[in-house]
Amino acid sequence: MPATTPLPRIAITMGDPAGVGPELTLQLLHNSQLFKHFQPVVFGNTKILQRVQQAIPGLNELKPPFMVQLNDAHPDWKNLLADAPYDEPILIDFCWQPAAEIQPGRIQAAAGQASYEYLLAAIDAALQGAINGIVTNPINKEALAAAEIPYPGHTEILAERCEADPVVMMLTSRKITCSLVTTHIGYAEVPQELTTDKICTTISLTAEAMRKMRGHEPRLVVCGLNPHAGEQGLFGNREEEEVIAPAVEWARQQDLQITGPLPPDTAFVPRRREQTDAYICMYHDQGLIPLKAIAFDEGVNVTLGLPIIRTSVDHGTAFDIAWQGKADVSSLIAAIELALDLSR
Repeated sequence: MPATTPLPRIAITMGDPAGVGPELTLQLLHNSQLFKHFQPVVFGNTKILQRVQQAIPGLNELKPPFMVQLNDAHPDWKNLLADAPYDEPILIDFCWQPAAEIQPGRIQAAAGQASYEYLLAAIDAALQGAINGIVTNPINKEALAAAEIPYPGHTEILAERCEADPVVMMLTSRKITCSLVTTHIGYAEVPQELTTDKICTTISLTAEAMRKMRGHEPRLVVCGLNPHAGEQGLFGNREEEEVIAPAVEWARQQDLQITGPLPPDTAFVPRRREQTDAYICMYHDQGLIPLKAIAFDEGVNVTLGLPIIRTSVDHGTAFDIAWQGKADVSSLIAAIELALDLSR
């Protein structure tokens, strides 16, 4: 029977089974000290995890978690988990998946389909209130495409499944935080996708998140799009003057502490970072390059604007080291800790 005062239940999706997600999941389950603070509910496949256990010395002595075999793709999650214990990890086993076909380190349609199924089920469980938040292991965009799943990443799947609009992708760590106005699109598409409204939304959702995470009014920096922030219209098509600066002025009218648009090449220098709680970045790599250079092992991906809590590791599937015992679980643990903080 469930305990009188249960711990928060946090869903852990296994991610692409051909990548490092299964190994990171096993490392997490191996760390029983973490379970004093939350109960992991793993969305994955038992046979895949057993294969990875056999491949990696040190993980094969792991006590099996309490297993719930999933036979319905759309269950009543509260009822399904009602009789599960609260004092040990739970594994939601997607027993119909072709686990024997999965080969580590390879792009495969079956792996893309599996990672998609884990994510959709975890989202539905969170929307039904059966779990307190979702932490995702990495998926592979090429594997999703091979499975004919038309999404470029987690953020877009979460937004559609949760019927949330707008949403913002934020990467955060103790050292640096970056929110992205545009995400998984090509560089040539960025200028036409930038609007003052999108930048205002990114600023607003970031400020709200940082208040919860840091406990004070955040200091925000907005990056320009062009070299030298456009140099007063010399570079680009006056995006800084006509699109970005009006959003900064709007934020000031909301009494936010905000600076910009600043030249991106100097926005992230150490002295500026010491005076900044979060950066508003115009495109994907403008924010992710400095974040991963400074805080790769502790960065966490957070989706802002959802009706549920979702965090994620900030790295990819790492096919080159999959199932080899080399993956670092630090980012996954940081993502769980942040999900717990936000759930409180």
